Amino acid sequence: MASNTFNNELQNGQARIQLDSPLTMPNATSFLWNSQMVAQINCRGYMTAQFMQPEPAKYSYAPNLEAKTFIQPEQPYYADHPGRFFYIKNEETGELFSAPYEPMRIELDSFSFSAGTSDVKWVIHKWNIEFTITLSLTQDKVVELWSVDIVNNNKQNIHISIYPCFSIGYMSWMNQSATFDPELLGIVATSVTPYQKVEDYFNNQALKDLTYMIADQTPDSWCCNLLTFRGEGGMHNPSMLQQPSLENKTACYETPVGVQQFKKILVPNEKQQLNIIFGPANNLDEIKQVKAELLASKAQFSQKKQEYSAYIHQGKGSISITSPDSDFDQYVNHWLPRQVFYHGDVNRLSTDPQTRNFLQDAMGMIYIAPAVTRERLLLALSQQKFSGAMPDGILLSEDAQLKYINQVPHTDHCVWLSICLQAYLDETNDISILQETIGYSDSAEINTVKTHLDKAMEWLLDATDERGLSYIEQGDWCDPMNMVGYKGKGVSAWLSLASAYAIKCWVYVCETYLSVNEQNECKTQMQEFMAAADLLNLQVNKYCWNGDWFARGITDDGNLFGTKTDNEGRIFLNPQSWAMLSNAATRQQYELINKQIFEQLATPYGVTMLAPSYTQMREDIGRVTQKSAGVSENGSVYNHAAMFYGFALYSKGKNDLAFDVLKRMLPNQKSAKAQGQLPVFVPNYYRGAYYQHPHHAGRSSHLFNTGTVAWYLRSVVEGLCGLKGSGDDLLIQPQLPSHWPSLKVQRQFRGANIELDIIKSDIVKQQVTTMNGFVFKDNKLSNLQAGHNYKVEVLLPTQKLSLPKLTIVMGVSGCGKTAVGERLAKDQNHVFIDADNFHDMDAKQKMASGTPLNDEDRKPWLARIMQFLTMLLDNRQSCVLAYSGLKKQHRQLFTQLGFELTIVHLNVSENTIATRLAQRENHFFDPNLLSSQFDALELPSENEGVISINADKSLEDIVRQINQEISND
Repeated sequence: MASNTFNNELQNGQARIQLDSPLTMPNATSFLWNSQMVAQINCRGYMTAQFMQPEPAKYSYAPNLEAKTFIQPEQPYYADHPGRFFYIKNEETGELFSAPYEPMRIELDSFSFSAGTSDVKWVIHKWNIEFTITLSLTQDKVVELWSVDIVNNNKQNIHISIYPCFSIGYMSWMNQSATFDPELLGIVATSVTPYQKVEDYFNNQALKDLTYMIADQTPDSWCCNLLTFRGEGGMHNPSMLQQPSLENKTACYETPVGVQQFKKILVPNEKQQLNIIFGPANNLDEIKQVKAELLASKAQFSQKKQEYSAYIHQGKGSISITSPDSDFDQYVNHWLPRQVFYHGDVNRLSTDPQTRNFLQDAMGMIYIAPAVTRERLLLALSQQKFSGAMPDGILLSEDAQLKYINQVPHTDHCVWLSICLQAYLDETNDISILQETIGYSDSAEINTVKTHLDKAMEWLLDATDERGLSYIEQGDWCDPMNMVGYKGKGVSAWLSLASAYAIKCWVYVCETYLSVNEQNECKTQMQEFMAAADLLNLQVNKYCWNGDWFARGITDDGNLFGTKTDNEGRIFLNPQSWAMLSNAATRQQYELINKQIFEQLATPYGVTMLAPSYTQMREDIGRVTQKSAGVSENGSVYNHAAMFYGFALYSKGKNDLAFDVLKRMLPNQKSAKAQGQLPVFVPNYYRGAYYQHPHHAGRSSHLFNTGTVAWYLRSVVEGLCGLKGSGDDLLIQPQLPSHWPSLKVQRQFRGANIELDIIKSDIVKQQVTTMNGFVFKDNKLSNLQAGHNYKVEVLLPTQKLSLPKLTIVMGVSGCGKTAVGERLAKDQNHVFIDADNFHDMDAKQKMASGTPLNDEDRKPWLARIMQFLTMLLDNRQSCVLAYSGLKKQHRQLFTQLGFELTIVHLNVSENTIATRLAQRENHFFDPNLLSSQFDALELPSENEGVISINADKSLEDIVRQINQEISND
């Protein structure tokens, strides 16, 4: 096995990521889609697929309750989860194994799971035979294309049987059956969608209630009955595979399965191929047609896969980078635009996508197919109410209905209109869209897009309380915050800030893209909008600033939440990010906010959405508090929110912090074990609750539906590469992280091709942008012509940055480390970290019971501290750490991190500490362990350079002396 958990590579210009074991990341997945379906496949062979008819449906089912859901966060896999398995039997010895790995879990000679942009592939070796299994789709049909290539690497003939075993599962309680169709030469399973109303019968007639499994070869035997196939051996060792042949019997009102036997005799070095199609159909004629199109010849089958690859390649994006970080390049150049394309191309396979999702997904498409963004904006506005309000979901067809979450009133949907429109205009300069005329969902009146946007901004301003703060109703962007304002009084600080930002985006659009006459006509209105946005910012500061960060909102009962007084949900990320975007936060406030983000929200896996996670229901906030701590919106690293933070950081020129947000969203070798995901997509979240549940933190949700990616791509284009349109111009203002000496960018912009070579140099003190020797003083390219090539060079000044500082305040428990460390951090404006917070529950319980920790107990604790400090170092954050530092070998670990290190030892007598511990309440440390602390303490030697302080005095005197000692050094 390779030394890395997974490997990035390029094959024929296409990205592939390979996993060399089914055990290291057992839940690793990839996904494929087209306009009619989406499928997520697990490296071990489990699979979940969904298609539109016209609502989301399945053709391969798990047990009935699970069948009502699609790809879930942290999708559970279990014995009866749908899968695509291949049992292989050595006909000479009777030995069996299954590929890709499930369900038999037999050790393989070698294994690779390879995710490509348009296929998924396994290469498996067993018995000196090579098996290559490939999954692909077609461009526009609901059908899976499977290929099995077999190569005999033995010096003698081999005789094997291959048994493709595809789950069909419990489909319906009505007319469920399956049989082998002699004309189709494949298995066809049938069910009838249950109905109770007469009209349902007529509506359901067009549904695809058949599931078929057909190969390009005639099977030697077949089985349709799951129960008889499994027998007493179960899926791990099916009883029927002990027989020479399958039973060739129909399943009648029994749970069906698709299993076929193909006997193969291969001479040495011979290669054979088996192709299979699997999918749903309405009737037998449809299956015949699909078979004729796909399985008439191997060349035809291969052609369909090539057409699918070309379809996926349409989403290649408009930017390509070459940086010092090749893994990052591969994600940005191949996987990121692919995921953006999925969202924007098929609307997450929904007939009523949430308005916020619909618009943000459309925003991402400006870098792939901007015409799609235009069409989506106009469609969304056509469903706006005359009042300016937007619906909770956008109906994509006349028959579609708002369902589930889209029947719950949320208040943020108007915000995304101006944000998406600004991004579209900056990319295209398509000013004609502003004069497009559209109707409303509840009025015969027709207005321009500009008027629609004016109404949306006015609606945001009208939907405020007497304080001027935005109502939340049953949720804003955070859906499960559904009980803050259900009585009609609760308000959202985040939405108030987002409204201010959205209004400013709209004013920018009008000032940049309207004609001079049009600007003059609406000048007063724009001034009023700007004044209203500034007032929103002012009111949020007045009612929601708690001294160090912005609160999340005010409940129906008038309770400010997301503040220092909250034990759980003390700080939320979104208000801090959008206060930066809306300019509600001053520079001084930003510094305070940033310190709190790193003290409370930052983790090695990214920035959490809130902290600490809720552990019990809070009825004035809602369902978010019922979710498991660290999962989903309840304090996970919710990447959509984290990306808002990254985008905001780029808006403030915080290059290193912003880039770190981008990097931590990508699974990497160091965190692969915790995350369990390949870097083929950004998931909607990684588990949080870093201090509450450290052993679970970082786990990926494996859910690829997320609004994160549109903002990610925009942050790469506009922030990192600094290539943003504005009116007729292209602004060039790259923001490279400090450790990158250079960056090459290829960018398609309004039909022009731009090659950008960015280099840091000591010879310049500010950015210098040149093309053909001409220096652009304003760093703008103007009058770009479609079809022309532009080679631009950018020199950036080299950043000379000092090392971040790490001050460790050490000593036995009760010496005052926390109090001293907090005060030092506040005085120096450094991040404060308390090592006690990194103990897991087992260690805390052990100490609380009176048992001292040993070195083995301390290893994971130290590892978490070091991991967190490394994260701070990557972000160039100076910090103060309160840490016992009892062992010299442990103290020496900190010298290797790269900080400018200072260690302060608080020296206090044992009697004094005993008195302090006796007075301390609600702490896990048992005072009876004090003597063990002194026994374990290895006093610092002179060559360690430790500052020793007599801490048997007042806090003010201790801190004053430490600051003086540090300044003297």
